[in-house]
Amino acid sequence: MLRGAFIVIEGLDRSGKSTQAAMLVSRLEGANVPVKLQKFPDRTTPIGKMIDAYLRSESDLDDHTIHLLFSANRWELAAQLEETLKAGITVLCDRYAFSGIAFSASKGLPYEWCRAPDRSLPAPDLTIFLDIAPEKAMERGGYGDERYEKEEMQRKVRELFRRMEEEITKDTHGVVGAWTTIDASQDKEAVAQDIWQVVEPLTDGCSNVIRRLWQQSPIP
Repeated sequence: MLRGAFIVIEGLDRSGKSTQAAMLVSRLEGANVPVKLQKFPDRTTPIGKMIDAYLRSESDLDDHTIHLLFSANRWELAAQLEETLKAGITVLCDRYAFSGIAFSASKGLPYEWCRAPDRSLPAPDLTIFLDIAPEKAMERGGYGDERYEKEEMQRKVRELFRRMEEEITKDTHGVVGAWTTIDASQDKEAVAQDIWQVVEPLTDGCSNVIRRLWQQSPIP
């Protein structure tokens, strides 16, 4: 049986990730594709509640500690994610490990150290990066409500996403899956159509095994 596709939407804060994820879920459901939306961080879990308090500036944590908590939040849901895929259901993630790396490394933590805790997580088949200039994102409603929504930090995060895009594009083993960048400064309908063009080929499911992030060995 074909498994579900694992699709990740990444981007800067206020790039439209949540809006586009919701629109994509509706379109997949309209095409009779079983789909589950998963947001990271998942703020409903015990670890997620600690992250939520930090992001709302209600608590302070060491940069290393919060990075590991973000990773732990993904790990506590990894087995469930794999089972969902194996059941033939497409999983759409609003943020994933790439955000964790970009935001922590932008604060000065070593890039390879930031990547290490997420090694062996399920690897997406497709990562969609919604690219927008920080100054354009600032014009959108609600900007600045959370800790990381500062223009200088968002610029650093954008550069780190570009680094990951370059590395993944050069990955000859297909360990992390495909990566595509979409102009998120367009109106939301145009962005949604660009996303659908890259997602539609995956709507019939995937025959390949689930890969692990930054490892060539598949998940058993």
